[in-house]
Amino acid sequence: MLAHRLKQARLRAGLSQEKLGKLAGIDPMSASARMNQYERGKHSPDYQLMCRVAEILKMPVSWFYTADEDEARLQEVFYHLQPSIRQPLLTQAENLFVAHPADSKETSNATLDGSPTQG
Repeated sequence: MLAHRLKQARLRAGLSQEKLGKLAGIDPMSASARMNQYERGKHSPDYQLMCRVAEILKMPVSWFYTADEDEARLQEVFYHLQPSIRQPLLTQAENLFVAHPADSKETSNATLDGSPTQG
């Protein structure tokens, strides 16, 4: 997933592999080759490098690692929202989650705040 998303975001930003690598602090002599290996999935960048790349590409770092397309899109949209709009959106999402518990994916017996549910 990371390789595909990295290339997608780089192309969207209009950057070459070499330019992105240099901006992210990779040695200029190997920047293009390393970015090419990351985009082909031959090697994986470490998390610190991905944090720099995400900042350059103006994307949340979690987006690069998310397999589900809907979740990735939600992360991207949320990341680009103004902070004043994020809180009402979170409140609305939490209200939907509480109102439709059977529709939500159950990964544990906990609520959003981490406290155990009754049952």
